[in-house]
Amino acid sequence: MMNFFKNSIQSGLLLMVMALMISPLFAQESNHGNKFEQLGNMLPDGNQYRGMDGAPGPKYWQQRADYEIECRLDVDKLQLQGQEMVTYYNQSPSSLSYLWVQLDENEHAADVESNYFDPSSINRFMSEGQLKQFEKRKALEKYGHKIQSVRDDNGNDLSYTINQTMMRIDLAQPIKPGETFTFHIDWYYNIINRVGGPDGGRGGYEYFEKDGNYLFTIAQWFPRMCVYSDFEGWQNKQFTGRGEFALTFGDYVVKMDVPADYVVGSTGECLNYKSLLSSTELARWEQAQNASEPVEIVTLDEAKKNEKRKRTKERKTWIYKAQNVRDFAWTASPKFVWDAMPHTTSEGKKVMCMSYYPKESYPIYNRYSTKAVEHTLDIYSKYSIPYPYPVAISVEAANGMEYPMICFNPGRAEEDGTYTESSKMRAISVIIHEVGHNYFPMIINSDERQWTWMDEGINSFVQYLAEQEFDNNYKSRRGPAYGATNYMRQHANRLEPIMTNSENIIQFGNNAYMKPAVGLNILRETIMGRELFDFAFKEYCERWAFKHPTPADFFRTMEDASGVDLDWFWRGWFYSIEPVDIALEKVEYYQVDMENDPKPQEQTFPQKNTKPFDDITKRRNRDEGIKFVVEQDSSVRDFYTDYKPWETEDSVTNITMRYFDETFTKEEKEELYADKHYYQLSFSNKGGLPMPIILEWEYEDGTKEIERIPVEIWRLNENEVNKAFMKTKKVAKVRLDPYRETADVDESNNAWPEVPKEASRFQIFKKHKMKDQPNPMQKAKKVIKP
Repeated sequence: MMNFFKNSIQSGLLLMVMALMISPLFAQESNHGNKFEQLGNMLPDGNQYRGMDGAPGPKYWQQRADYEIECRLDVDKLQLQGQEMVTYYNQSPSSLSYLWVQLDENEHAADVESNYFDPSSINRFMSEGQLKQFEKRKALEKYGHKIQSVRDDNGNDLSYTINQTMMRIDLAQPIKPGETFTFHIDWYYNIINRVGGPDGGRGGYEYFEKDGNYLFTIAQWFPRMCVYSDFEGWQNKQFTGRGEFALTFGDYVVKMDVPADYVVGSTGECLNYKSLLSSTELARWEQAQNASEPVEIVTLDEAKKNEKRKRTKERKTWIYKAQNVRDFAWTASPKFVWDAMPHTTSEGKKVMCMSYYPKESYPIYNRYSTKAVEHTLDIYSKYSIPYPYPVAISVEAANGMEYPMICFNPGRAEEDGTYTESSKMRAISVIIHEVGHNYFPMIINSDERQWTWMDEGINSFVQYLAEQEFDNNYKSRRGPAYGATNYMRQHANRLEPIMTNSENIIQFGNNAYMKPAVGLNILRETIMGRELFDFAFKEYCERWAFKHPTPADFFRTMEDASGVDLDWFWRGWFYSIEPVDIALEKVEYYQVDMENDPKPQEQTFPQKNTKPFDDITKRRNRDEGIKFVVEQDSSVRDFYTDYKPWETEDSVTNITMRYFDETFTKEEKEELYADKHYYQLSFSNKGGLPMPIILEWEYEDGTKEIERIPVEIWRLNENEVNKAFMKTKKVAKVRLDPYRETADVDESNNAWPEVPKEASRFQIFKKHKMKDQPNPMQKAKKVIKP
């Protein structure tokens, strides 16, 4: 122990001396900011509902709502009428004296503030559509949900208040924890023209003037429950058309009364195909159950004949059932071709992949749509969880939008049946993206209205993986790191953090889709590696399937399951707008000086602060008469209790360091260092967001080498760092981020094309040597007894 005390003093002085004399080759100043600090109170504390590890807590809960709906599509009036019964399960620990219900069709109502709160202006040139926006209120007067009645299960009227896109239902008695409450709503609304109408929209109708037919996409169509959660209570933030949905899981039985010549595709499984389909169609449906290629249940010729028929007054009711879904949507048209083929999950379950499309999109959709659906399920299941639902549907409807088991996508060909490569790829990309939304957020059920990136950004990332496995030459829009640079280099007043609320984002696609997708790709390819990332990402999906995750749950799970501290990345990529711009400022070339050796030198350092510092706390303790344990209990006293090295007769007051004492012979240097080349690279962090340093060394013989320096190199100085390297070949060129994998916004400062050909020389020695000194502890042992 006493030798350790002596050696500690000497080692500390040795390190101090080396720090003073070390070559500028390795020296740099410290400039430590907060980029590598933990997020701390930026994230909510863990609790019994959500753990600090990112997993659902032991008392996690969520609500449930079951629906039975009957609706009637009136094509003549372009109106949808409905009656629904909702059974609400209060599984929270709180009593609820009112319920909040979403009326999303009121997005199109004339008196909703979101139709008027965006700035507008008059320019030198104005389109007809821009001018129509100034008359929007008049055009929307007939739209929005018309609530006819709200009753309890006994037929008693319930008091309700409509606040734009939200309706509060006041209850006669609170719903206590563990109780259920059933109520009924009757309603109707006029269906909006979603293609060329006054307000557009995700759901509505498209009219085909040439053949006089409609294609309906019925979405966000029924009054549905708001989410009541542990982290925000009621999510009753108004629907403005931007931030999408926060929804409660439940079971559905839905009956759709439509004209008899209409074909219906829907969330869930149809319960009455036998009474709806012809014997030929039913046989094709059975054939499709085991097909290896899509089978047309309704063929192109049949769809063409159907759209030419005189409209019938006969009607049919399609009945669909869906379990454990957060929403329900459907489509109907006499124009549809309908095809299907099976997909088998890793668990051996059959999923029917289907497409519905008019003749206008037949050239693209018949070849690609259903196969893209099947491919999406295959890849997304590999990275998340096996697809749990019985069907997955793609509908060609000239735009893109997603719902459980069904989505609407673009993909029209030209009138002559030809199409461009870009039209084909856009259709495939949107199909993959919208079908992928079955996972994010339909299953991993985040709050879209608050955090768009948690569904759009994460989904765009997995979409990128699926596209790259569809075709290795696939030109993906979002995913590669360099795709984010045009956005991230913009002026700060054009940028917001990813964590910004949906309604407040200037560049919605770049912020909520592209940047999160790129960030996750950088994590997977550059920071964490595929193995760690894929395990952690899959763990997140398994933990939060059919639950309500928050950003903190995602961030914590990714760290918890990988063992990688990513707080610096969440802070920089998600909570700030700083770009990545690492510059290679200087390259210096060194070799060992083979001719000259450093001359031996001696330096004596006085020992300081050997007497204990009598600080103010110690003085006050003694002044206040505190009785110390070591003075009262002899059993805790030992040699060190009264040891005072400064009072021994041969105490050390100075230590002498001898350095450069031992050197190499010329032959040793030739053998050890003749073919070694040393390079010092200087880097600056001009953008602010730290990233790993990835180097491509190009040698004079034409070979190349990639070397990766972890991001932690910036932890002590976030602005500039030096790094020295030893190479066995002479370097011709050095380049930063050669594969463009860190989203560096300025590649002009990434290369050093002319590495010095002549080396600067540094002298080399073997080790320092400490002169022998007397050890005061040996003397102290003789004069002090415990």
